[in-house]
Amino acid sequence: MKRIDELLAEPFGTLPDLIRHHAAVQPDKIAIADGDAQVTYRELDTLMDRAAAALQRDNTNPQQAVAMASYPSVAQAVIFLAALRAGSIAAPIQPSATPDQIAGMIGDSGANLVFLDAANAAALEGEQLAARVVMLEVLDDWFEPAGAMPKQVEIAPEHGFNIIYSSGTTGIPKGIVQSHAMRWQHLSRNTGAGFDTAVTLLATPLYSNTTLVSFLPTLAWGGTVVLMKKFDARTYLALAEKYRATHTMLVPVQYQRIMALPEFDSFDLSAFRFKTCTSAPFKAALKRDILDRWPGKLVEYYGMTEGGASFILVADEFPDKLHTVGKLSPGHQTILIDEDGQEVAPGEMGEIVGRSPTMMTGYHGREAATRDAEYYDAEGNRYIRHGDVGRIDEDGFLILMDRKKDMIISGGFNIYPSDLEAILAQHPAVADCTVVGVPSDEWGETPVGFYVPCTGASETAEEVRGAVNAKLGKTQRLSKLYVADELPRSAIGKVLKRELRDRIAAGEFA
Repeated sequence: MKRIDELLAEPFGTLPDLIRHHAAVQPDKIAIADGDAQVTYRELDTLMDRAAAALQRDNTNPQQAVAMASYPSVAQAVIFLAALRAGSIAAPIQPSATPDQIAGMIGDSGANLVFLDAANAAALEGEQLAARVVMLEVLDDWFEPAGAMPKQVEIAPEHGFNIIYSSGTTGIPKGIVQSHAMRWQHLSRNTGAGFDTAVTLLATPLYSNTTLVSFLPTLAWGGTVVLMKKFDARTYLALAEKYRATHTMLVPVQYQRIMALPEFDSFDLSAFRFKTCTSAPFKAALKRDILDRWPGKLVEYYGMTEGGASFILVADEFPDKLHTVGKLSPGHQTILIDEDGQEVAPGEMGEIVGRSPTMMTGYHGREAATRDAEYYDAEGNRYIRHGDVGRIDEDGFLILMDRKKDMIISGGFNIYPSDLEAILAQHPAVADCTVVGVPSDEWGETPVGFYVPCTGASETAEEVRGAVNAKLGKTQRLSKLYVADELPRSAIGKVLKRELRDRIAAGEFA
């Protein structure tokens, strides 16, 4: 029997076959745990067979989506993986979305079955769903009997692996279709990350690519995944200590909350070897604190769920580049373009477009949106627009500015919210902050800030605004600064700036 590294060196393979391999060579090793339940590789492989056979019994066709709306659990993971074994497409849905959005995503996916946990079933009560509901808490009643085997299906590289629905505050989010070929590239490239002996602790949901970039390779290489159903900083550290976690993927706000715990240094985190971060701006000072106090490597990834180019910062190897998101990944290409689609000069700012072996097939059922996300160079090579603005320094490290759509144009001047946020965050009264652009009769747009005060801070918002504006250029100054109990964030930690703009327009902030 081939070793796992030999299997992953093949030009193409599938994750379900790798799990079958682990069930044969290490059947009693824990594959997935969630605090309430756990399964070995033998048990996972058997449950995948029974679930895949049940999907086929219920007329879920190859290349048809299997929808899930659930908080992370062993049960959800089994359905995700069983969908792949049945030749179908895994379509995890955001439980944090509104009920009508969830119903819309289920319909958009084309699934004939949707798997819900009790919390999401209650939230969707009264919604008309386009798929039959199966409850995750009673999967034993739905599975085919023990010993059942699904019909063999041929999985081609171009077949859909999963649909990931991008975040959004209004309307139905776009479904990003990723192929088996794309995922095989993702799994096989993790040769040096040590996933074969990993205990990977994950505190973000399975509908996010942020989670899948660690969840999938851990199972592919034969490690153990520990899922948190809901993130809490103290509970995370307790689980890390209990399971002797070696790997993790966290978003910046989670790192921030963990490092801020007064008792952080009392937890034994010595088993950690590999910590990663993605999805949102990661402050240099926070990276420095993690390097100083948390064992193991710290790696930041920058990229898009849609694909394009990825950048990697190995923070402990480049401590003088913590203000960047790293250098271009091997085999990836990027160019920076101006408003006319022309490449900018070296060192200048531009919109990031990239290409790589790990690009999405397209947005599910949305050809026009797919075309809008694509860029073709003079040779006809396909790139993906990142929607971010940045520049590449003289050493090849990417410095991010902002989302292109978040850039503020005030009086004809381009204002990058990240520049203002960096100054606002330095104020001793500010624990968390963000800046958005709002309409202005005088300037077209004007920057407005929001901040969460530090405990015990006595300064007023106007006093903080005055101190911050004194450090900003004349065209950058905040026209308003509002106090907030907390900033609205997605489940993977991104500040929902559109929600803040909508709330200003609705008159919630005076």
